[in-house]
Amino acid sequence: MPKLKPDTQRARREHILDAALRCFSNGGFHATTMQTICREADVSPGALYVYFDSKEALIAGLCERDRAEFAERFAALAAAPDFLEALGAIGEHYFIEEGRERQRFAVEMGIEATRNPRIAEIFLGVEKFCSDNFEALFRRLQDEGRIAPRTDIQTLVNVFNIVGDGMFWRRAIYPDADMRSVLPVVIDLIGSLLNPVKRGTVERTPAEHKVSRAKVSARGGRR
Repeated sequence: MPKLKPDTQRARREHILDAALRCFSNGGFHATTMQTICREADVSPGALYVYFDSKEALIAGLCERDRAEFAERFAALAAAPDFLEALGAIGEHYFIEEGRERQRFAVEMGIEATRNPRIAEIFLGVEKFCSDNFEALFRRLQDEGRIAPRTDIQTLVNVFNIVGDGMFWRRAIYPDADMRSVLPVVIDLIGSLLNPVKRGTVERTPAEHKVSRAKVSARGGRR
């Protein structure tokens, strides 16, 4: 068999991943077999196993593809002068424009991760990658004086993840989920927690206000 050109190999690999995504989203991890994916992709088992030797390998391929796409979008987000506007654009892609099968796949893999250590390693690895990127970005924005978060960065990232997970879940489960009306409210919520700094003035967090009042009271008591 002649060796395929790299571009052809990449195209075939992507074609198989697209077929696997549809199968996993529609049938779940356990109901989907390698034969199911072969039929969906219209390839022979031999052709499939050239690229992926197991369902776990297919999951890893799908997650790695999603991570690479996220990294590209995140780079644009990190470089944007208006963080919240750029965050809204990313939200529109993931929660409005992107097909629901991606959300169903994420929910399915999250559930499977509770039972399958290999899937957990893959799934949680992507979760950590995304969280670490947002944590690093929030800390950089804070160090640059562009935000004055109303809570500590780690808690902020946790809240961010919980809100995102909830939006993924609702769009995956509910056919009439209206993310277009919800997204602006979510961005406002995230914005209130990030507390962007305007006109060079840093707004104090509630904790900082308490410390400031305590210092004033202490000075008054010493007079």
